[in-house]
Amino acid sequence: MRLATLAPILFVLLWSTGFVGAKFGLPYAEPFTFLWVRMLIVVGLLLGLAWLLRSPWPKGWALNLHIAVSGTLLHAGYLGGVFFAISRGMPAGTAALIVGLQPILTAILAQYLLREQVNLVQWAGLLLGLLGVALVVGENALRAGMVDLKPSAYLAIGLALLCTTIGTLYHKRFATQMPLVGGTLVQFIAATAALLSLALLFGETMQIEWTLHFTLALWWGVVVLSIGAILLLMYLIRHNSASSVASLFYLVPPVTAVQAYFLFGEQLGALAILGMALAAVGVAMVVRR
Repeated sequence: MRLATLAPILFVLLWSTGFVGAKFGLPYAEPFTFLWVRMLIVVGLLLGLAWLLRSPWPKGWALNLHIAVSGTLLHAGYLGGVFFAISRGMPAGTAALIVGLQPILTAILAQYLLREQVNLVQWAGLLLGLLGVALVVGENALRAGMVDLKPSAYLAIGLALLCTTIGTLYHKRFATQMPLVGGTLVQFIAATAALLSLALLFGETMQIEWTLHFTLALWWGVVVLSIGAILLLMYLIRHNSASSVASLFYLVPPVTAVQAYFLFGEQLGALAILGMALAAVGVAMVVRR
């Protein structure tokens, strides 16, 4: 199977584990501290990988600046918002639902910022995918006591949605020609600095309880998510339209729900199963030109 065919499937499977990893690790570290340590390790590993592969460094200050901006938005902004919201009591499935609105927002902005055309079939697919996402996690969100959440949780997840949307569009517009490994390294260096600033700004103690759960969640986030899934995302953005890439995020909440079923015993009802099917059809309608 060619990488172009396999990459979207692998990306969805890997990216969806991020919410599960947050649920495992956040009881033992504050959100920005957790992510800062994760990014530090990623930077070290990518430095070694870049050296082994003799990966070129992005050329020119302008390109490096664009890459740093996209990295700050995609890694520090998006992940920081998600982790902060979950740490403040937002259910992982609800967080996945809200950031799952990205395809609609991306499609709208891409028409104006990237001049990408979204036809009627693709719009129908986007709306169908949105309906599927709502069916999968809607009932769980209502049962989780959303009205009791702190306003900061809503604000954080809203910022995460904006950061991942703008970051995807910004990268598509200014940074798709970056060397894959070297450019990703620049992204993570910028995100590491931003997360350290956020940890200090929010007065985090920077203390970590090094339990087995935290250690496993940390290394899963480092190797599988921050290296494997991000390299796949950069590949997908380079070779596909922003709207097509964003539509894949519709599949993340349903796949997360399946993982939660097996890991935490969360039940999947008929509406959830229907929602997964609708989301899959919606993505197929958007991706196929």
